[in-house]
Amino acid sequence: MDELTIISKTQKSLKERLQTIGDALLAGGVDTMEKYRYLVGQAHGIQLTLQDISYLLKPKEQKDEQGNVIDIGNGKDRSTKNKTGAWRKISRRENCWISNY
Repeated sequence: MDELTIISKTQKSLKERLQTIGDALLAGGVDTMEKYRYLVGQAHGIQLTLQDISYLLKPKEQKDEQGNVIDIGNGKDRSTKNKTGAWRKISRRENCWISNY
């Protein structure tokens, strides 16, 4: 079995598990807050894992002839405040939120 087959089967299994957790939460199959928090934590972990796998499968940044990474942005850091007023920095390279603290 090649690597891509293993990865696709792993993704399928994780998506099925995420769907099962979502169904249990929506159907009211959770009777205690402890179980609810556990399932929400598992769902969050599965989502992060699927996101990481997807990120790793995407093509890498474009490189010029010498093998250097081409910076397409203007070079300025962008930051914003979230709902709680804490500053968050946006990373241009990974297109995700990164905490400044």
